Amino acid sequence: MDDMKAMTQSFCIIIPARFGSSRLPGKPLLPIAGKPMIQHVFERAKASGASEIIVATDDQRIAKTVDAFGGQYVMTAKTHTSGTDRLAEVIETRQWDDEQIIVNLQGDEPLMDPALLHQVATALNDTPEAGMATIATPISSQEEVFNPNIVKVVIAKNGYALYFSRAAIPWVRDTYGQETPEVIPGIPTYRHLGLYAYRVKTLKQITTMPTCDLENAESLEQLRPLWHGVNIYVSISDTTPAHGVDTAEDLNRVEQLLTRQETGNNGTAS
Repeated sequence: MDDMKAMTQSFCIIIPARFGSSRLPGKPLLPIAGKPMIQHVFERAKASGASEIIVATDDQRIAKTVDAFGGQYVMTAKTHTSGTDRLAEVIETRQWDDEQIIVNLQGDEPLMDPALLHQVATALNDTPEAGMATIATPISSQEEVFNPNIVKVVIAKNGYALYFSRAAIPWVRDTYGQETPEVIPGIPTYRHLGLYAYRVKTLKQITTMPTCDLENAESLEQLRPLWHGVNIYVSISDTTPAHGVDTAEDLNRVEQLLTRQETGNNGTAS
């Protein structure tokens, strides 16, 4: 962690990694540049300065792979419907303090910038009133503003999230309703990156919270704790993480990129 300032409190990373995937079965074990995907993700987590890294999996094949490269894993139920539920099962097996900070790193993010993992953990550490922290980055393109697949967040003066939506928020009344709307410079429009840090006590609470109508309408899980009153601090970054691996096309793109990086690090021609 040479280029990252140490936190006053350590943080842990949990990597949910399930075997089942409708588009890419066994996704965490798929090879990328000579290593299984889950190993790349683990190495990104390790570079962030986390004090402990745990792969939360539902499959012995993933567990054996993690054990083979020297990682730590916890077996979790196959019935979980979200990564948050899988995290909650892991913390039940640990004697972590309620204030311990946990970062959720998805198992299909082999290109995650370790600095973002450290940033979101630091943001929560530095904001004691928050139960969660997340990352957002400024939006400047019209395409992103009106793309429902890109989640937007409105942030209060104190840095806490006011609302998350797939819609264009904040809505600029005098321009966005026109036939050819333009993005107005200076309007604080942010893209939510979906990277979370939790306090252990908050994570325990979230798994007991009932779903809410806002969460169901937007299909955004983070609206549940927000609706129930959890303070979510939003840290701003100019770095947008690379897209995770959802399809075979994504896998091929990441393979090419990491192969180039590996050959470059070895000092050979690419």
